[in-house]
Amino acid sequence: MSVVIFDLDGVLVDSRAAISGAMNRALGANGFPQRPAEELYRFIGPPLALGFAELTGRPADSAAVVACVLTYRERYAMTSLTETVVFPGIVEALDGLSRHHRLAVATSKALALAEPLLAALGLRARFDVVAGPDLGAQAEAKATTIRAALDALGTERGVMVGDRSFDLVGARANGLAAIGVTWGIGSAEELADADAIADRPAELPAIVDELLRG
Repeated sequence: MSVVIFDLDGVLVDSRAAISGAMNRALGANGFPQRPAEELYRFIGPPLALGFAELTGRPADSAAVVACVLTYRERYAMTSLTETVVFPGIVEALDGLSRHHRLAVATSKALALAEPLLAALGLRARFDVVAGPDLGAQAEAKATTIRAALDALGTERGVMVGDRSFDLVGARANGLAAIGVTWGIGSAEELADADAIADRPAELPAIVDELLRG
C-alpha cells in the first residue's frame, strides 16, 4: 500500500496556543524579551533550534539556544495536552484515507513529545509510524525525518501533507509528491510549489488518489 505522511503541528492539530506560550516562557526565563503570540506562529513547524536562533540572535548550537529549547520542552510537556486541539474534519479525513493507504506522521517535534500528544488526542492508533527527532537532536532536517518514516514503513511510494515550505522540500528530497494545506501556518506564497493544495481536510482523500494515480 502507498503511504500518506502528515506533518503534525498546523496539519493535524492546532497547537498555536501551546507552542507560542511555551516559546515565550523559554524566552523570558532565559533573559530574552517575550513576543506577541502572533509573531511566534511562523516558528511553528521548523526545528526549535532554528526558531530560537532567530529570536535570540545567537547560533543554533549556542548555550543560549540550547537553554531556550530545554525550557520550552519543560513547559510544553505540561501544556501541550490541554492547549492543543485536533483540526475539525481531520479524524474523518484520516478514516477515509486509511481504507486505501497506510498513514504516518513525520514531525520536527521531538518524538518523546509527539507520541504522548497524539495518544492524548486519540489519534495515535490511526498511524502505523510516527517519526520525529530525539530530544538531543539539534535542527534535524525535515527530509531526514521523512526518510526515517519511509524506512520504518518499508516503502518509497506516497505523498506528504504539510503546511510549511520545510515539508515540501523534505517531500521532494525523498521523491514524494507534496500537498500543502491552507488551514495551517504557511502562507499561499510559501506553498506555491506544492503539487496540490487542500483548503479543507475533507478534500485530502480525493487529492491523494489523484496524485498517486498520476
